Amino acid sequence: MTEPPQRHLAGILLMSAAVLGFSLNDVLGKWLVATYSVAQVLVLRSVAALLVLAPMVRREAAEHLLRPKRPRLQLLRVCCGTLEVAAFYWAVSMMPLADTMAFWMATPIFVAVLSALLLHERLDRGRFVAVVLGFAGVLLALGANLDAGWLPTTVAIGGVLLYSGYLVTTRALRGTSAPVLALYQMVGALVFGLVMAPFAWVPVPLPDVALLMALGVVGVAAHLAVTRSLALAPAPVVVPWQYAMILWGILFGWIFFDEVPDALMLAGVAVIVGAGLWLTRQEMRAARR
Repeated sequence: MTEPPQRHLAGILLMSAAVLGFSLNDVLGKWLVATYSVAQVLVLRSVAALLVLAPMVRREAAEHLLRPKRPRLQLLRVCCGTLEVAAFYWAVSMMPLADTMAFWMATPIFVAVLSALLLHERLDRGRFVAVVLGFAGVLLALGANLDAGWLPTTVAIGGVLLYSGYLVTTRALRGTSAPVLALYQMVGALVFGLVMAPFAWVPVPLPDVALLMALGVVGVAAHLAVTRSLALAPAPVVVPWQYAMILWGILFGWIFFDEVPDALMLAGVAVIVGAGLWLTRQEMRAARR
């Protein structure tokens, strides 16, 4: 059944809000992983997120929480989401913020293809051209910075593939409530962090505890927004709005880390934004028809 255009618009707005939330988290995460290990950041971030989620899921029946529908897909989603966050924090510790985000902007092209193959969502020629154009803008934005080195590049590409898997499985599990999906995600991240953190744990002063907890609160809000967005609209409609993350990456990188974008980066951003807006216009027109 075709979703009405109002649902598409609501999904786009929620995805845009999630992108802003994730971008703020990325800034804070880049600053924190300069001092703390990725695992340690995941532990404290997940604890804060679970405290926020607890009141939201207390009304859920215990059997729904302990025996979720489609458990293998739920587990795959949790693994993809947890490892993707770890990969991003690792990559951003080795590259400028905007460059790292630019790699992640390859996500829509993978999601569009995977959604067509696995979820049987529409991917006609016009949509595919728009997604590829946006990806071309990403490559243009990266410019000469593609030679960041084999390790950060490999970590970033792996993170992009994991994030694509996370988004596609989230769309496939849209029948599960958003707080429950977020709960599983944060529990998975907590378990992963607890296993890895003892190898590189350092004392955390109180101000940094507050920052790490804020990381969790903003992160869970963004996860809830993504989950609801993908429940309202098909992945090819809302995922291209992930391209806006590069705008925030450039702005926040300049404000907080003195990372000044060059002309090639700005040209790429213009292509990315244009492709995203054109694709959304096509989707809204198709929904009205």
